[in-house]
Amino acid sequence: MSELSLEQKASLTSGSSTWDSTAVEGVRAVTFTDGPHGIRRQERRDGDALGLTHSVPATCFPPAVALGASFDAGLVRRVGAALAREAAALGADVVLGPGVNIKRSPLCGRNFEYFSEDPHLTGVLGAALVDGIQSLGVGACVKHFAVNNQEHDRMRVSADVDERTLREIYLPAFEKIVTEARPYAVMCSYNKINGVYASQNRWLLTELLRGEWGFDGLVVSDWGAVNDRVEALRAGLDLEMPPSRTDDEIVAAVRAGRLDEADVTRAADRMRALVRRVDRRERFDGWDVDAHHELAREAARGAAVLLKNDGVLPLDPGASQRVAVVGELARTPRYQGHGSSHVVPTRLDDAWTALQAAGTAATLDFAAGYRLDGVPDAGLRAEAVAAAEVADVTLLFLGLPEEAESEGFDRTTLDLPADQIALLRAVAEVCPRVIAVLANGGVVSVAEWRDAAAAVLEGWLLGQAGGAAVADLLFGAHSPSGRLAETIPLRLADVPSYLHFPGADGHVVYGEGRYVGYRHHDTLDTEVAYPFGHGLTYTTFEYSDLAVTETGQNAWTVELTVANTGERAAAEVVQLYTAFAEDVPSRPRHELRGFRKVFLAPGEAQRVTFALTGRDLAWWSTGRGAWAVSAGRFTVEIGASSRDIRLTAELTTPGDGHLPTLTGMSTLGEWLDHPIGGPLLRARLATDAPDLAGERTSPMMLALQRGVPLVKFRTFGVPLGLAAVNELVEAAARAAETL
Repeated sequence: MSELSLEQKASLTSGSSTWDSTAVEGVRAVTFTDGPHGIRRQERRDGDALGLTHSVPATCFPPAVALGASFDAGLVRRVGAALAREAAALGADVVLGPGVNIKRSPLCGRNFEYFSEDPHLTGVLGAALVDGIQSLGVGACVKHFAVNNQEHDRMRVSADVDERTLREIYLPAFEKIVTEARPYAVMCSYNKINGVYASQNRWLLTELLRGEWGFDGLVVSDWGAVNDRVEALRAGLDLEMPPSRTDDEIVAAVRAGRLDEADVTRAADRMRALVRRVDRRERFDGWDVDAHHELAREAARGAAVLLKNDGVLPLDPGASQRVAVVGELARTPRYQGHGSSHVVPTRLDDAWTALQAAGTAATLDFAAGYRLDGVPDAGLRAEAVAAAEVADVTLLFLGLPEEAESEGFDRTTLDLPADQIALLRAVAEVCPRVIAVLANGGVVSVAEWRDAAAAVLEGWLLGQAGGAAVADLLFGAHSPSGRLAETIPLRLADVPSYLHFPGADGHVVYGEGRYVGYRHHDTLDTEVAYPFGHGLTYTTFEYSDLAVTETGQNAWTVELTVANTGERAAAEVVQLYTAFAEDVPSRPRHELRGFRKVFLAPGEAQRVTFALTGRDLAWWSTGRGAWAVSAGRFTVEIGASSRDIRLTAELTTPGDGHLPTLTGMSTLGEWLDHPIGGPLLRARLATDAPDLAGERTSPMMLALQRGVPLVKFRTFGVPLGLAAVNELVEAAARAAETL
């Protein structure tokens, strides 16, 4: 860096084009490409600025909404490696993904790009995707840092979130990925966090990301997220994308003494470090298009969630039955979301064609049933009802049109289009065996119509091979193995963020705090349509022989046996939750802390092992500014969903050994409960104020007194003066030092 001029270093902190950084002597330009479920490489430089209309064909893998439902880190890592190979073959250095923001509300228009409502699941799968991408030397760029949980006013809104909620819900996935997978880059979000733009937030980009978590990569802006180049550099942002052509502002600020040149040098050096990293990436001329399509098909099979099955599935491929395939989405599939992540697929499977090619003995009839533009069409509905009336079973494909969910705006309802629900009701009247197959990037309401369907398969957005994958599942070539990565509520008003989303007047208050998704529903035991972690298969599983072994202080190994007790091969997702029983909740009732996807043949059993640590029991103490583990009892829960708990074990933790510092403003209750302060205070009270918290004190009076700071008692005539309180504080401090 010492050989570069200030102007050259300033140029390294901004791009040279929409997708390329700036090259200077000795430092080449780095090429970024949109992801995260496929490589969106701009084909023509004379097209639109973001390349949304002209991009090179690449494998469109299932988006994160589907990969999240797979609960399969190994599969996600393989998808990441395939993305890296395609990125390298197309000349890209860094993939802009994964997106790991939490699904705070099912209305968020970009939820199809995010994994889950749960930070542990999101962190594990996000780390797996980063590992896969970077296994070939291509860089991954984790986004959108942080609390980018809505599209409404996303470039200006302030996400107002308390620190404990940030630490326990919205930051852990980023923390896990940064500390374990070590991504080459992190992308800051557009929004403000508690009034400060993410691109200018020094606490976020420097103190937390680099100082606490040890991040050593590049911080790049979301495209257009920089509002003040000077303040962004000072806060820890390294690269503005795309370029605003304002490098002269950086130079002028340094020369005027408003910006330290060391900040510019540091950012430029991080850009050079990124170049060194991606220069080590493997080189490929192309990729096996068919193999990647088959991987996309495997991923799609692993993501679809069987919500309901009254025994109609799987269909018998050898039976001579008449099957009505109804719904325009069966032949015109929705397979990805719209916006910057939109990929041009190398090929595209639709369910109607795949079902015809499945080689079954069934006679298949197709009827469109509805129009994708939502305009009611009585003729199409009549044709569909006629086809269903003579069918043994009807496969009804329902879902959201592309216009209903996209980057840039949020949804306003969870409902499917009204004409599709009306079609379902009409078909169900003439055909009792209706199988509903859904296509949607965000949760849709099912409570008002699921009674009309014998089975419901949630297909999300399954990528370019989703049509073939659905055919595999419906005719039983494979068993569904996806699980819900987000709760399906009975109604929108049951969502914990309902009263706060999406905010107003430039602010969105995260008033529900840590109670997001199942953390809310399970703590209050409210009814839901389908719980987090739910998903059926074509077999049954038995859990047994739970054993917990203590391996150190606040460290345990949890083991159990899971067995396939049915007649079909399938996968079970074993889920581990840590639970805390409280009369008055101070934290979510239980939280996911581990999961394993286990593939078992009929009659096969496997031992499943989890490692549990103190961090899995911890909560964020704002007073200490650190993670805290409270001493006491807790429960390990093993289940097939957050509400299908099969095995439990009660354990005890000694806590983290932290003793709170006592002051004069510590309450009487805090003093009495303190292992050091309690005996000291009781001894002093026996002399100076025997009636205070004594045996003759009534429970009501004691409850009142326990909440009063010690120094305040002199105000109420209690003979416990300031000198006595100060002596107690000093004595407690001395005793604590000897421990």
